[in-house]
Amino acid sequence: MTTCIRVYADINHLNACRDKVRHVGGSVEFLANSLNLAGNGVRLKILFLLQEEGQLCVCDLSDILGMNISAISQHLRKLRDGKIITSKKTGQTIFYSMSTEYANIFKPIFKLIADNKILELI
Repeated sequence: MTTCIRVYADINHLNACRDKVRHVGGSVEFLANSLNLAGNGVRLKILFLLQEEGQLCVCDLSDILGMNISAISQHLRKLRDGKIITSKKTGQTIFYSMSTEYANIFKPIFKLIADNKILELI
């Protein structure tokens, strides 16, 4: 077991930090859930494509990503259950798009991806 060896704890600073975490707790949990759902490479590609293209159907995504429709559908279901994407049926085709709330959250991340800047940041 590791124990802290600090000589002095600034209780006021620690309490201020606790207050900060409490204050943003809801936002942190919301974002953590969002990132957890998007944290899969395929789902992140799907979200990126939906952000870039506005809407796509499962067949489009299957062709673009070179995966079978069943696998894409499973990823879409998880994203839809998490309310990150929405669906709209037109005729026999279901089109998927990013929900507005999540599009705003992910926009800065997708900008980095679109500009191919991610690897430059590490």
